[in-house]
Amino acid sequence: MIPLRDRNPARSFPLITILLIISNIVIFIYEVSLSETKLKEFIFIYGAIPQELSRRIDLPPKTPIPLPFTLITSMFLHGGILHILGNMLYLWIFGNNIEDTLRKIRFIIFYILCGISASFTHILMNPHSDVPMIGASGAISGILGAYMLLYPFAMVDTLIPFFFFWRIVPIPAFLFILIWFLMQIAGASQTGGNIAWFAHIGGFLSGMVFLFIFRKRRVKKTRKIYLT
Repeated sequence: MIPLRDRNPARSFPLITILLIISNIVIFIYEVSLSETKLKEFIFIYGAIPQELSRRIDLPPKTPIPLPFTLITSMFLHGGILHILGNMLYLWIFGNNIEDTLRKIRFIIFYILCGISASFTHILMNPHSDVPMIGASGAISGILGAYMLLYPFAMVDTLIPFFFFWRIVPIPAFLFILIWFLMQIAGASQTGGNIAWFAHIGGFLSGMVFLFIFRKRRVKKTRKIYLT
């Protein structure tokens, strides 16, 4: 299933969502400009490596920033054109509404914390792995978790294959995201592969939790009564 758009227009201009997309694209263009050797070194330096973070040791090549900061830098790296296109598509469709709800600053913090929580989940499940984890999927999974709670019945126009044909079908957000989440669980139950399934699961659940922390509560207005 490929989401194309949601029928849930935001009330404000999604500045942070757009800046995040631009940042990811600019960094990916830089990645593409590197030679294969330099690119591999770049990813090992700025990707989040579970073994380094769980044991607090900096394996070669040395990282010029404190190791915990790779939890953030890794969120802006991608492993290929399909990887970044898929992530940015989801970020564009679902991110603007979460930004609209949380507002700019809280949305940035929410996004980063979801990404960090996703990485921690992956590290917890793979503490001895020396394979770098990269991508914005963990943070975007958090956005999906928040979206499911806030807009469960918003319709998502989805491209779905029917045998040899593709059709655009409107699907309620809760159903689309539920199917997505079940796919992550199914993926996590398998061995091998190069997808950090547990990061997606951890990011999704953390997005639900952080939503309640960062969402600004509406103050109930009451009419004043003057005593004489």
